[in-house]
Amino acid sequence: MPRAGPKADKPCAKWALMSKRNYKKEARYDSKPIVKKKRANRNLARARAQRAGLVRKGDGKDVHHVNGNALMKNGATRVVSASKNRSYARTKNARKKNPRA
Repeated sequence: MPRAGPKADKPCAKWALMSKRNYKKEARYDSKPIVKKKRANRNLARARAQRAGLVRKGDGKDVHHVNGNALMKNGATRVVSASKNRSYARTKNARKKNPRA
C-alpha cells in the first residue's frame, strides 16, 4: 500500500546518495594475499585471547593490535570495547589524530 502525504513520491535523500554494493569488487579485495594474512593474524589474536579467558563470543570486545599492525603475528595486543577500537578521532584528510591509538 503506497504512503499518503506530501513526501510519498520523493525518495529519501540519504538513499539517493548511496551506491549499490559491489560484491565482486569486495571478493577480489578480500582474496588478496596480504588481506588474507591480516585476517588470519586477527583471528589468531582473538583465538589466543579466548584461550587466555580474556574475551568470549558475543561479549562486545575486540582484540586490539597495540601498534596497529595486524601483520605482526606475535605483536602486543589488548582487549578493548568494539566501539573504542573501531573509531578514532580523525584529521581533515581522514588520518588518525593520534597515530599510536
